[in-house]
Amino acid sequence: WPTVFKQKVIQQCNSLPTSTDLEELIYCAEGAPSEEELEEALTSGWDSDLASIILLLHLILPFCQECKRPGKVSASQAEKHLVVFQSGTSFQEHVNDINSMTQPYLLAVGRKRNTIHEFFIVLDKQVMPCKQVMPCKSTSSPGAFDELFKAHFVFGTIYNQMLHNMYVFIQTTVYNIDVGKVQETPRVAEIWARLLN
Repeated sequence: WPTVFKQKVIQQCNSLPTSTDLEELIYCAEGAPSEEELEEALTSGWDSDLASIILLLHLILPFCQECKRPGKVSASQAEKHLVVFQSGTSFQEHVNDINSMTQPYLLAVGRKRNTIHEFFIVLDKQVMPCKQVMPCKSTSSPGAFDELFKAHFVFGTIYNQMLHNMYVFIQTTVYNIDVGKVQETPRVAEIWARLLN
């Protein structure tokens, strides 16, 4: 997740219609300038890097073809298919609540969203620490997202329908995989053009 993309995603999101979720994510992604604001951000929001990745969902509108009512879904709904926060140090409660097979997503475990102690990848009710899934031993949110993206290829899973456009963008723009071969939506192509210019 190149730094240049992070700043451009924040800049593009500032021109979107505002919502509480969007404003909080932009605030967290920009980083809090003062200690007081930093303390406030620590209690509610994601760290700056993860917030900017989630902001990409707001730019690339999620779409669900397999939902009961096909069409747009909110970025906040799609976020729950990308990363789930579990307070504390145990993820067993979360695992016990899983009632269906799922596409891979991140389980962020920590005391607060901004201070995650460990990331796990959850796939079909199996929980794997990120540092054991791939050679990367990063516990940072960009490292965990990198491993989540790569897990789709390692385990041969398809992208979650709600996150498909975002993953195609990441695949073609960040990783340069199948550029020109994979079908991009007009919105993905538009965002690609905005961020690279």
